Amino acid sequence: MSELTLPKKVKISDNVLFQEIDNEYVLLNMESEQYFGLDEIGAKVWHIISEDGNTERVLNQIMGEYNVSIEELTSDISRLLHELNNEHLITIEA
Repeated sequence: MSELTLPKKVKISDNVLFQEIDNEYVLLNMESEQYFGLDEIGAKVWHIISEDGNTERVLNQIMGEYNVSIEELTSDISRLLHELNNEHLITIEA
């Protein structure tokens, strides 16, 4: 598997709804009518990118909350953002 890079900026698609349901976090792509579940950290990433799409801020905020290496966190966030992009829930801008 090739290593994914952390994009600098992302934009949430206009056709996506985010909802917490019974302590689970769900994204709904209203165009495709497909659901996408997020864990607690994924939901934190979603909330932070919803503010301005700045992924460096995501990295800094999450890094301050968890005892994890910067390399592992960067890899995990990159993988999540690329998966969200593949599901047309966000657009990678840079």
